[in-house]
Amino acid sequence: MKRILALIIVVLSFPVFADEPIDIGSRRELMIDNHLIDSMSDSLRLQMHKPVRRNVALVTDAPWEGNACAYSSLFHDGEKFRMYYTANHYVNRVGRIEEPHGRYLCYAESVDGIHFTKPELGLVEFDGSKENNIVLAADTLPGVKLDPGHTTILKDTNPDCPPDARYKAICRSPVKGELGLFALKSADGLHFSRLHDKLIITDGYFDSENLAFWDSARGEYRAYFRDFHDGPPGRGGIRGIKTATSSDFINWSNSAWLKYPGAPHEALYTNQVAPYARAPHIFIGFPKRYVDRGWVDSTGRLPGLEERKARAKASPRYGSAVTDALMMTSRDGLTFKRWGEAIIRPGPSRRNSWVYGDNLISWGVLPTKSDLPGAPDELSIYAIEGYWTGKSQNFRRYAFRVDGFVSLQSPLGGGEFVTKPIVFKGSELEINYSTSAAGSVLVELQDAEGKPIPGRALADCHEIFGDEIDRAVAWKNGAGVEQLAGKPLRLRFVLKDADLFSFRFHGDGTNQ
Repeated sequence: MKRILALIIVVLSFPVFADEPIDIGSRRELMIDNHLIDSMSDSLRLQMHKPVRRNVALVTDAPWEGNACAYSSLFHDGEKFRMYYTANHYVNRVGRIEEPHGRYLCYAESVDGIHFTKPELGLVEFDGSKENNIVLAADTLPGVKLDPGHTTILKDTNPDCPPDARYKAICRSPVKGELGLFALKSADGLHFSRLHDKLIITDGYFDSENLAFWDSARGEYRAYFRDFHDGPPGRGGIRGIKTATSSDFINWSNSAWLKYPGAPHEALYTNQVAPYARAPHIFIGFPKRYVDRGWVDSTGRLPGLEERKARAKASPRYGSAVTDALMMTSRDGLTFKRWGEAIIRPGPSRRNSWVYGDNLISWGVLPTKSDLPGAPDELSIYAIEGYWTGKSQNFRRYAFRVDGFVSLQSPLGGGEFVTKPIVFKGSELEINYSTSAAGSVLVELQDAEGKPIPGRALADCHEIFGDEIDRAVAWKNGAGVEQLAGKPLRLRFVLKDADLFSFRFHGDGTNQ
């Protein structure tokens, strides 16, 4: 007994350490989840924000395009924006769906990300002419069979990437019995050749937009692709998403299913996952959700009933299934917080809506100018409308506020939250926020134990109100916090009719 008591005394004589502080450095932290939150008022909530509907950015009305141009990828490349999209056309026949011309991969570009044009590339012949914007057809590469309808283009941002492989294509193999993905390479994004002579990923079904990118935060490539849970398609299988990693883009790890704690088991058609440019340690995805309730009363009241019935003669789900767009976020690329409410609903329009395939979001988030005088830039995404219904379809632009996917939101009655202990680098604290005319934001810096730091207490903070992307928090004796850099502390935010979208410490030369 004496030995046990002595051991207890020795153990209790050592200090009890909490978890190590989270080192955020000078990176931007988006309020997409509760990762940094230690305590929060019941009145506060994480609020998902929906993008605002903007202009039609591109219409697929050329003879080689059509009404079924499903998958597309966009990225900012120097002084222009690039867009690659699959081109196809569906015609409803009795008991079948016809495709009058082959599938192609096409290219468009823009100087502002708002309106896109189709340059004549002179690369691929269509109907006796090369005066078109086609980049790839099924027989473009000698000795290689392509599936242009399931091809995604990326710009490889790996600093060690060879110049002749700066642009890459992820292609689904169309060869019977060779299910998988292979890769192409290009120096200019237009002229492609085989990157490797074998399939790079084979553990999937791949009948969707399959993509990959360089993950700068973790120093590896990451791929996302389609497969089916619980059986093959048509036999109870549910559409889902897998991921894998690679150091060289050729040899990939075993794949893993994405995890969505607390989310329902739903069919996800695409994924559109990518690192967020202003906070590349955070992944944001915009999957398309597939819902088929069958032919119930409301199915027959949706727009385009006669055409819906015609599609259903080929397969009942072609007429009854509907699709919308979701959002999900992750800090490790595997476990995602998936929001159940759609960010893009099919909407009230009686044309170009409520069709299987609509609301599919393109892969890529682009910085674009706002049409409001003096307003900061926006973030634009692009979604399909009018799929499978007419002679062409639209790529509709939608706009988010910068960092504006999710906020910590407070009612007028107010609320507050306190972070877990963090360690930072920088000389100022910057916030992205919005308040009403009567609303406000106050910030207090606390030590790791939760005690206010003299000069940085709540009573010392100048009341913040307005609507800004990058407001520096200031206290009565200034905004500087460099003397606290590297030391564990907590942030206390007090909000009143306000949204907090993101924060960061900066001022050490690492601004993004």
